[in-house]
Amino acid sequence: MRNYASGAALALLLMATLPALAQNQPAARPAPMTLSTTAFADGTKIPDRFTQAGESVSPALSWSNVPDGTKSFVLHMHDLDVARNKGTEDQLHWLVWNIPATATGLPEGEPTGSPLADGSQQASASGPQYRGPGAPANGPLHHYMLELYALDTTLDVNPGADGFAARKAVFDALQGHVLGKAVYGGLFRKPQ
Repeated sequence: MRNYASGAALALLLMATLPALAQNQPAARPAPMTLSTTAFADGTKIPDRFTQAGESVSPALSWSNVPDGTKSFVLHMHDLDVARNKGTEDQLHWLVWNIPATATGLPEGEPTGSPLADGSQQASASGPQYRGPGAPANGPLHHYMLELYALDTTLDVNPGADGFAARKAVFDALQGHVLGKAVYGGLFRKPQ
């Protein structure tokens, strides 16, 4: 009888404490922000259409699971395999900042010039435009990374004439304001 009574008491104690334990559980984490394109699969070869071997048009991009409190986005595309001027800076292919928080992507073929129709600014090593991948045919495949940052602010940065100076100014300004980040990559070298 004693085992039954202590078992029943234990069951009652568990039933009484389970709701309290459930209330102390951390909230479910929100899904991470994602960046994607239908132009190529993540980590695969970038089609010539989006490169200097083709039309050099920007691919359509989309993103989801944006963090609460997002006020703007920054998109950064760069070639990780280039070391500019014998330093650590890599090749800038596209930088778009102050993309409105209401945006869920960018269309294919963004026009040259800054600002864009939505008020965002853009820059690259070639000026205010998308610069398609252009790794030489006689070398290895280069790794091109697209990085999307969700910010809790908009940035007071003018594009200027130098894309690399604009990138430095944008990255200096976004420090302490990043709510989330998503990354997508592709590979390319010019055909033989």
